[in-house]
Amino acid sequence: MKKFFSFVKIEHTLFSLPLIYSGVLLASKDSVPSPGLLILVLTAATGARTVAFALNRIIDKRVDGRNPRTANRDLPSGRMTLWEAWWVIVSGLALYLGSAYLISDFCFYMSPIPLAVFLVYPTMKRYTPLAHFGVGLGLSMGPLGGWFAVSPSFENLVPPILLSVFTLFWVAGFDIIYSTLDEEFDKKESLYSFPSRFGRERALLYSGYLHVVAFSILVALFFYSVMSLLALPLLLLTGYFLYLEQKKAEDVELAFFKINAVAGFSVFAMVLVGVYV
Repeated sequence: MKKFFSFVKIEHTLFSLPLIYSGVLLASKDSVPSPGLLILVLTAATGARTVAFALNRIIDKRVDGRNPRTANRDLPSGRMTLWEAWWVIVSGLALYLGSAYLISDFCFYMSPIPLAVFLVYPTMKRYTPLAHFGVGLGLSMGPLGGWFAVSPSFENLVPPILLSVFTLFWVAGFDIIYSTLDEEFDKKESLYSFPSRFGRERALLYSGYLHVVAFSILVALFFYSVMSLLALPLLLLTGYFLYLEQKKAEDVELAFFKINAVAGFSVFAMVLVGVYV
């Protein structure tokens, strides 16, 4: 289990879960979701993220082995075999598909779509700097999944789409910050990232622009769906966290792993207060 949790970095689920449950809350505006549904959403999200992360690690095994920063990861270091990694994917897939099936037929029929994105986006950095948006697209499907778990139809999708587009730009922005760690390696290996193609300074500038767009979309969601004065401080707090993430971008550990997680919970708190208070 220790090897498994190290391999899939289960703690990174903190980035996606608050947005997924925000989608659940937006769809449950007139009711309270059942504990059973909340658990199924959690298991579906955990299974999907396990598949996505494990696929990423398998596809990048050789690249990670050549990168001094990542050479000690489980697959390139030999702590985990490729066979074990594929079993992790099978386990995550079973958890994800089984949970989607138990939620609703609609969710089960829609479940292959995220899997296709998970398969494609790890390869994108080999041919386009838009790879950051591939990561964002993968996480942006979470809020839609949370919404569909409660409301299995294509009706009134404006709130979850706004939340998903916010997630897309937010994640793409912080993935650019994270990729500054590998700027020189990516240049050497001819890998595409904003820092390797545009330089660190311009890349961080573009990251800031993406976070401005993300916050603007969150403001649109606030006025469209939340509309609660009590939730307004949480909207402003989220904006402050996005600003702080840019301000502390030089400290990737702080900006990526800590401020990001808090920002996600700030969005969740805003939606929670706006919907139920």
